[in-house]
Amino acid sequence: MATPYSVVFVTVPDQATADKLAEGMVKAKLAACVNIVPGVSSVYMSDEKLQRASELLLVMKTRADLTAEVCDHVRKNHPYKTPEVITMTVEDGHAPYLDWVGARTRYARPDPRRGRGG
Repeated sequence: MATPYSVVFVTVPDQATADKLAEGMVKAKLAACVNIVPGVSSVYMSDEKLQRASELLLVMKTRADLTAEVCDHVRKNHPYKTPEVITMTVEDGHAPYLDWVGARTRYARPDPRRGRGG
C-alpha cells in the first residue's frame, strides 16, 4: 500500500533557477526537502530537431496531496514554457523519515473546483 507521500522530479537550466525553486518549495512547505543534482544531460526533440541540454535535476519530497500545488508553483516560477514535473508515489520507506516529511510539509488547500473537502 502506498504512503501519502510523493517524490517530484523537475529539471532546470541553471543553479540560480534550482536554488530559487528549491528554496521557494521548502519555505512554502510544499516540499520537506529538495535535492539539487547537477550534471544532468538531457536529449529530447523540439521543433522537429534533436536537442541536447545541460540541466540540473530537482528531487522533491512532499505529500502526495500537494503535487498539484507543487506543479503550479513550478509552472509560475520556471523559465521553461513547458517545465518537466513528474511525480512518483512513495510505496514504502523509512518510517521516521516519512514522518519527518509529513511534519515539514503543510496539508493541501481544498480545491474549490472539487467542492467541499478538496
